[in-house]
Amino acid sequence: MSRVSVPPPTCLQKPLRVPHRYMFGPGPSNVPPRILWAGASPVIGHMHPEIFEIMSDIKSGIQYMFQTHNNVTLAVSGTGHTAMECAIFNAVETGDSVLTAVNGIWGERAAEMAERIGARVNTIVAPPGGYFSNAEIEKALSKYRPVLFFLAHGESSTGVLHPLDGIGQLCHKYNCLFLVDSVASLGGAPLYMDQQGLIDILYTGSQKVLNAPPGTAPISFSERACQKIFNRKTKPVSFFLDLSWLANYWGCDGKPSRLYHHTGPVTAFYSLRESLALLVEESLERSWERHQKVAEYFSAGLESIGLKLFVKEKNVRLPTVTTIVAPHGYDWKEITAYIMKTHNLEISGGLGPSVGLVLRVGLMGYNSSTANVDMVLAAIKDALKHCHKSKV
Repeated sequence: MSRVSVPPPTCLQKPLRVPHRYMFGPGPSNVPPRILWAGASPVIGHMHPEIFEIMSDIKSGIQYMFQTHNNVTLAVSGTGHTAMECAIFNAVETGDSVLTAVNGIWGERAAEMAERIGARVNTIVAPPGGYFSNAEIEKALSKYRPVLFFLAHGESSTGVLHPLDGIGQLCHKYNCLFLVDSVASLGGAPLYMDQQGLIDILYTGSQKVLNAPPGTAPISFSERACQKIFNRKTKPVSFFLDLSWLANYWGCDGKPSRLYHHTGPVTAFYSLRESLALLVEESLERSWERHQKVAEYFSAGLESIGLKLFVKEKNVRLPTVTTIVAPHGYDWKEITAYIMKTHNLEISGGLGPSVGLVLRVGLMGYNSSTANVDMVLAAIKDALKHCHKSKV
């Protein structure tokens, strides 16, 4: 007599069905066929020489994308949050002072991660849509003397592209590591890790401009960051994210052999490698130019139908994720639901401090085109025509 008491679920006896959808929210974005095909390649071992060759290709691609010569450059197995934790868990020890710039949700998340491992966290705060002057940053660095300063380059919750020039020099002046989140900006806006701001730790995600499936997160550490990390008094709180192990797995530590640390997501590596190859083929400069032109075309189209951009200063608008002031009198949830149901198209509301204030449209990588802008504008106009508008 069988001892199985839980019956086979009927839902798993049906074929998997996934709809095609236009992914024009803040991420993930649509995946081009070439990257999908790469991810469907045969699985091989995560310690096979062919995988190490693919990982080497990925490392070279990340160095190009980040514009860095850093040796400790790799992709964490996980999403952008994993890379954020990897940076903080390795660079910060219990009792260390950490400063985070909060002008959206990502500064809030970084502060919470640092607090959870016992850091003394302080913040500087700007309202949604705002950013910080170098003078404000230096004042906080001087006051709190942190070992790490966090800043989001592309704040996708508010649509701000934060200026970076000079901030790294300030961090070095106060003997502080400069950590930058570029998940929403990398590939869509100019960023030079080694030249622009002397960034010590930089990370991004696979699912935005790179158009790969979520699940890998490129990250790079400067020599200055590595000196602090590899001379810690205590082990990092996470074994999985311990940089000494990750550096060995990715062949970044100069040792003759690689030790088993975790089972790398090999098919995700295939996809990431192919997404980096597509970026190389287009070139960073052309990608930056295309995203900027499409963003400007979209902004002009929004203003032509009477909508307002949430970020007032044009020079700090994120070209990959556009934030629109939520139309007065409308329920933003009804607008996004109508567009999804009627046009099979995803746009989003706000996130964190921008909830209720904005609509967010992401046109990243493969999705960044004037044809897609026209599609979004038509969908928004249709929604404003058919959704309920309060007379109050």
